Amino acid sequence: CPCFPVFVSLCHITLENHSAEVGTRCPHTPGHLSGAACSSFVQLVFVVCWFCSVRDAELSPVSLQDGVEDSHCIPPSPVVHVRGLCDAVVEADLVEALDKFGNICYVMMMPFKRQALVEFDSVESAERCVSCGSREPVYVAEQQAFVNFSTSQRITRPTNADDPTSRNKVLLLSIQNPLYPITTDVLYTVCNPVGNVLRIVIFKRNGIQAMVEYPDDSVEDAQKAKLALNGADIYAGCCTLKIEYARPNRLNVVRNDNNSWDYTKPFLLHRDRGKGRRRQAILGEHPSNGYGPHCPLLPLPANRYRRSSEEVPDMIAYPLCLPKTSSSTSSSILGHAASSSVAMVSSLHSAKMNCSRIFNLFCLYGNVEKVKFMKSVPGTALVEMGDEYAVDRAVTHLNSVKVFGKKLNVCVSKQQAVIPSQVFELADGSSSYQDFSLTRNNRFSNVQSSRNIIQPPAPILHFYNAPPTLSKHQLHKLCAEHNVPAFTNFKVFDAKPSSKTLSGLLEFDSKTDAVEALTVLNHHQIRIPNSSNLFTLKLCFSTSSHL
Repeated sequence: CPCFPVFVSLCHITLENHSAEVGTRCPHTPGHLSGAACSSFVQLVFVVCWFCSVRDAELSPVSLQDGVEDSHCIPPSPVVHVRGLCDAVVEADLVEALDKFGNICYVMMMPFKRQALVEFDSVESAERCVSCGSREPVYVAEQQAFVNFSTSQRITRPTNADDPTSRNKVLLLSIQNPLYPITTDVLYTVCNPVGNVLRIVIFKRNGIQAMVEYPDDSVEDAQKAKLALNGADIYAGCCTLKIEYARPNRLNVVRNDNNSWDYTKPFLLHRDRGKGRRRQAILGEHPSNGYGPHCPLLPLPANRYRRSSEEVPDMIAYPLCLPKTSSSTSSSILGHAASSSVAMVSSLHSAKMNCSRIFNLFCLYGNVEKVKFMKSVPGTALVEMGDEYAVDRAVTHLNSVKVFGKKLNVCVSKQQAVIPSQVFELADGSSSYQDFSLTRNNRFSNVQSSRNIIQPPAPILHFYNAPPTLSKHQLHKLCAEHNVPAFTNFKVFDAKPSSKTLSGLLEFDSKTDAVEALTVLNHHQIRIPNSSNLFTLKLCFSTSSHL
């Protein structure tokens, strides 16, 4: 053991110290250590043995050196969990780095967690991968990644196919963090450079998803598109693609518009696609829709997956997009068919949710115009937002989020506007309808709206516009008065001498606790003693992972 020289040195030091202080020999039994020396020696043995056991456990992820299986280790599986990936990694990078260990059947990307699951065709291949990762660094896209066995024995596919190597010519695309409009034009521009796209259908049940169909004899094109685009951003830092093989093997398109298109049937054309339209590669400019600055997009990774018969530029300019100027405007920004700017929220807590609390939560993803509870459907409300893209963001980030113990169901409504009819009184005495179109608490109306960061629910809240004298004790008292979970950590940002407000971070035990605190306390007004000034406390989800 490499610890043995250290162990011997510590023994000599211990015996010398006791020899000088209490004597190392027992007065009754010559040649034996005294009681104090023996006690220190035994303690030292335990410490060194513990150190060696911890070192062995860290060096061996599967078993200890004596061959006994570690109870904390994950049993071998053909599925490998990869973590520590960089933002720019796509499926092709993982395949390129790990296929040397064996044939890869399937890859599931988790881009926002910087993780992925890789399924090999055998446990032996996965064992080679994990064993190599424990001995030497494994690099994916020139960055070190960490690998271990997954708790799953197989990655679940949408097709539920028995054959783990089965492919399909139709891809299922899930667009995560869709800050900008996703249309058939956008997806065609992204997917067509890899192979000839026949049909596209976009649907918005749980967030934004789409299916892209390639020709019958081009399953390889679908596979190449999945490799090249799975995990990539359509626009830099947002609209991230998660791609899987879809269940249907053919798409049915009844009309050509923003949400569906059949490129084999031009007679379905319902709108002017524009003259001189070019089929280009993945988009390079963010559309200017008032919610963020122009940023370059990551180029399509690796030319190896493009069709050699086409010269495809890396960048494309997106047409100018302007936000909707009034709640009555129902036409699409691009002049195409518009989707609804109304979201329907169900499974609301009937006693604790009201219009203001819905506003507190939804205003993080766009301007909220009106909120109305439905009398005929208890626990359900309609939320009219500034435009359909705000609804898309709300659906993406708030669907299935728990608030007051109930999991929200957020989807796009068929209604085009919220009409204040059948107004009644909610359980807390407030009105079932409220108009927020003129409130100053909407965060996407002024020139600084581009500074808004669209962030999914997280256990850390960023607070700002608080009184400069606000303390941790006062915030704890505020949480207790409103019966919301208390925060566990508190951090105040250093303010400029001229600053008249306070900002900082609040960390909660869980994401659910943070969501409930934000729902109740966002826009809570705080008055300073002996002053007429009111401070509106503003909360949002933080990008920080810990304090």
